[in-house]
Amino acid sequence: MKVFKFGGASIKDAEAIKNVASILKNYEEDQILIVVSAMGKTTNALEKVLESYVAEDGKAFEIYEAIKSKHYELLQALFPEGHEIFATVNDAFIEIEWVIEEPPQDEFDYLYDQIVSVGEMVSSKIVAAYLTLVNLETNWLDARDVIQTDNTYRDGVVNWEITNKRAKEVVPPLLEQKNFILTQGFIGGTSENFTTTLGREGSDYSAAIFSYALDAESMSIWKDVPGILTGDPRMFEDVTKIDRLSYKEAIEMTYYGAKVIHPKTIKPIQNKNIPLYVKSFIDPKGEGTVISEDSEISYPPVVVVETDQVLLHISTRDFSFVAEHHLGHLFQVFAKYRIKINMMQNMAISFSVCVTNQPKRLATLIEELNENFNIRKDENLELLTIRHYKKEVLDSLLEGKIIVFEERIRETVQMVLKDIPVMKRKT
Repeated sequence: MKVFKFGGASIKDAEAIKNVASILKNYEEDQILIVVSAMGKTTNALEKVLESYVAEDGKAFEIYEAIKSKHYELLQALFPEGHEIFATVNDAFIEIEWVIEEPPQDEFDYLYDQIVSVGEMVSSKIVAAYLTLVNLETNWLDARDVIQTDNTYRDGVVNWEITNKRAKEVVPPLLEQKNFILTQGFIGGTSENFTTTLGREGSDYSAAIFSYALDAESMSIWKDVPGILTGDPRMFEDVTKIDRLSYKEAIEMTYYGAKVIHPKTIKPIQNKNIPLYVKSFIDPKGEGTVISEDSEISYPPVVVVETDQVLLHISTRDFSFVAEHHLGHLFQVFAKYRIKINMMQNMAISFSVCVTNQPKRLATLIEELNENFNIRKDENLELLTIRHYKKEVLDSLLEGKIIVFEERIRETVQMVLKDIPVMKRKT
């Protein structure tokens, strides 16, 4: 059995969904569990519904209706009038209406998971119905019936024992009926049957969970790039494809912010030595990139840039050293608000951390830390990471930048950078 994951870009419109079906035609004799994300930018749009609903600005229904209309336009392009999928999709969207009809009372993260997860539910129903329509018989599966998490909304922690047991009970009988099973990425469920999500862009992780639990032969992520590249092609010219990566190198790249794969994806498949292929849905015959146990590989410089970074300088109020008990307290607070530290430096009387800007969470974190520390915040920064760096590559990326602080560890250099105007002599 294989596991395929198709992200939002691969099913963004009718033509894209038809393309996915044409790819799967080449595998109709194989048993495949297919994981899909929400379509296109649906997750972003549903986040706006939530923000409007919580703010009570009266725009939530307007945004919601626009999302719904876009999906109905898609249905009309794919299905004959009167097809049952129209009623199925309507029923899925009603779950959002039930929430936003009432004044907001529940916590933001809980509401997020109940509203935003509908994007995956709708897209999975549409794609499964279309595959069946074009004679690729497909069973639809609710991922919440398999993946159980705790109650950490927006970042659910998987209960692996229950999830493994459920996967082995639920999936094989479905594969005996039809070769394709289609399910959702990004979502899971609690023991109380509330929906949780696995973290932003978590559909890759969902596919890895299914791959691990079902002892998959391989896992493939289908993207709009030819494989894993040495840099983001939207930011850099002359990027090249990396043909092979070791699990270790892939984990390092995702840890430092490479966006091709979700950071939690690699470990489950590494544990069972399941190869991961990153392939292009634009050029499905291309070889892509394979991630496996192979360790005898040399790599070119790989560049990762994280924008919208914030630097927090945390110092003691009495000019005492930042000691172990201070650090222990600080890490507890960062964990409490689920803010990942991207880079840090500890000095005599201060502790500096680079984090991704999350305004609401950062505001509450700073408010709590202000009780015991002085806090200074620098915004509009970027975090540059180069794996296997070379001096000439690094120098070319620093033009017009000032280095706020840096760290070099073996083959990796990290720098927090700030834009500066390049001075030119007057003529």
